[in-house]
Amino acid sequence: MQLNVNGRSYEVDVEPSTPLLWVIREQVGLTGTTYGCGIAQCGSCTVHLDGAAVRSCAMPVSAAAGKRITTIEGLASGKTLHKVQKAWVDHDVPQCGYCQAGMIMAVAALLQEKPKPTNADINATITNICRCGTFQQVRAAIHAAAKASV
Repeated sequence: MQLNVNGRSYEVDVEPSTPLLWVIREQVGLTGTTYGCGIAQCGSCTVHLDGAAVRSCAMPVSAAAGKRITTIEGLASGKTLHKVQKAWVDHDVPQCGYCQAGMIMAVAALLQEKPKPTNADINATITNICRCGTFQQVRAAIHAAAKASV
């Protein structure tokens, strides 16, 4: 099966029902996308599929074949952080950091769809779970990233 991950082509030999998360981590070798719950609830495994945020732990790799997959490793442009990543650092969002890659990916997709999200948009879209409870810093970082130039 052919996958396009972060602009690079990968040939993977896996069962079509294998979760995309495990293919990204084990076959492609990108470990920034993390396993949290395995049932698409926590969001730590969020990646972009043709620009849309998806939970990769519950998505079969066959559903991603022929589509553009972006992981946390592909979000920055070279050494320049994506505006969401920069806002995360500037607002001291990460505590343990485990869920952060998935949350950043979900926020980047939200801002692509709604460049100036309201608090209601954020509440409806960013359903990722952070055990450290940094949700106030997350909200501030989202609003700062929305104000940042692209």
